[in-house]
Amino acid sequence: MNNRVLGGACLLGALAADQASKFWILNVYDLPARVSVPLLPVLNLTMVWNHAITFGMLGGAGAAGRIIFSVAALVIVAGLAVWLARTPRRWVAVALGMIMGGAIGNVIDRLRFGAVVDFIDAHAFGWSWPVFNIADAMIDCGVAILIIDNMRHRDAN
Repeated sequence: MNNRVLGGACLLGALAADQASKFWILNVYDLPARVSVPLLPVLNLTMVWNHAITFGMLGGAGAAGRIIFSVAALVIVAGLAVWLARTPRRWVAVALGMIMGGAIGNVIDRLRFGAVVDFIDAHAFGWSWPVFNIADAMIDCGVAILIIDNMRHRDAN
């Protein structure tokens, strides 16, 4: 399979998983009405409308933030698409597709709702990770794959 096709398939898979999970959380499970639901001792579904970016940074950007963050994300996605078109490495194509799909999923939220839909709340021993979504997980996993691929590729030379 061509790396562009592989990356595109990963983009579409990540985007579909993200948007389907958010549709279910908002329209089927109705998490906004429930606010927070414990699933496991270390995991809740907790409704958060994230008006900022990663970990709540730059939350003071106001209404303009949704446009600024969306445009910035789409510019980054365009750069990643160029990288995808040029990469000879399959795992890099997978990672870039995951990152682009996650970024586009969060842009869709910003443009549609004015904020990103976050709902996965992991916590243990008094420690809590910031609430996140499938798009965020796809982006993080994609970055981890890029780091691992880079370390393996560097060792091969």
